[in-house]
Amino acid sequence: MRMEHVLVTGGAGFIGRAVTRELLERSCRVRVLDCLIDQVHGGNFDWQSLPDEVEFIRADIRDAESVANALRGIDSVIHLAAEVGVGQSMYEVERYTSTNDVGTAVLFEQLIRSPVRRVVTASSMSIYGEGLYEDEDGALVECASRMGSTGWDPVDELGRPLTPLPTPEWKRPALASIYALNKFVQEQTTHIAAQPYGIESVCLRLFNVYGPGQALSNPYTGVLAIFASRLLNGQRPLIFEDGRQRRDFVHVRDVARAFADALELPGISGGTFNVGSGTDRTVTEIATELARAMGKNRIEPEILGKARTGDIRHCFCDVRLAREKLGFEPRQDFADGLAELAEWVASTTAEDRVAQAQNELELRGLVA
Repeated sequence: MRMEHVLVTGGAGFIGRAVTRELLERSCRVRVLDCLIDQVHGGNFDWQSLPDEVEFIRADIRDAESVANALRGIDSVIHLAAEVGVGQSMYEVERYTSTNDVGTAVLFEQLIRSPVRRVVTASSMSIYGEGLYEDEDGALVECASRMGSTGWDPVDELGRPLTPLPTPEWKRPALASIYALNKFVQEQTTHIAAQPYGIESVCLRLFNVYGPGQALSNPYTGVLAIFASRLLNGQRPLIFEDGRQRRDFVHVRDVARAFADALELPGISGGTFNVGSGTDRTVTEIATELARAMGKNRIEPEILGKARTGDIRHCFCDVRLAREKLGFEPRQDFADGLAELAEWVASTTAEDRVAQAQNELELRGLVA
């Protein structure tokens, strides 16, 4: 990549900081726009902890004047700014929709006035809803449902069990939460608004991202960060349903490489790509492995046997298209990544707000 001047919206966040470091290593100039909301960063976040080479603008993505200023002299954009969290999106509907969808609209209105070479937008596996399944006859099932099931797992129309498969990009969206809807709108806005103005567009659908630097005090962030916060405070990780739901966990450095590559590679404009590890694990497995890595073996997860509105059963990553088009290959070994996360967690503090978040959901009838 030539020495591009890149704007990273949301660049002070967990993924944003990793992306910023990766871009600097590739000799890019980096400008960050971030509003530093307390839920994500805490009240004491010091933006000066960003690398010295980074130019920082504290502003909301919905502030058109600030976005216009941030785009001056910029060659390309990585758009990460978003409210994140399936559960909270179901009752903070205006907040999520305003930041995620209106914020993306504001960004592209300003890009019409100041076009760049390429925009890479962060999307989410949440837009798939349930992942891809196969029935007993070998037919693929894109819109699996739990209706008619006597357990937690989806069944076919005859009540027969389905087998979960890695989920590819061609699977039709099944939007089960406001957050999922927001991310789908961000994707579509990126592709629709970019093309007429000669801007290249790429979207990356991220699976469960983990690693040091996660917002441990945010009870709506990634599940590994939530579990780490509980364990750090001597509390049992809380697991919904029966704990056997399967997910894909990808390290933040692998994700950062994917963003930098997506900004750089030719011939991928208009593409949307999964970014995951390509390996699935149950939620109970990862809670147990994290406890072991943190030296908290005696703290076993609490299986709640309850479901949250918007949650899905199984969804894990088919990474073949990203391998083919982006040359993406996840490098981080999961056990080593957990050990690194555990070491970082031991050096920090976290306020456990998980019970408070669960109460908020239950009061609104979003847990059953």
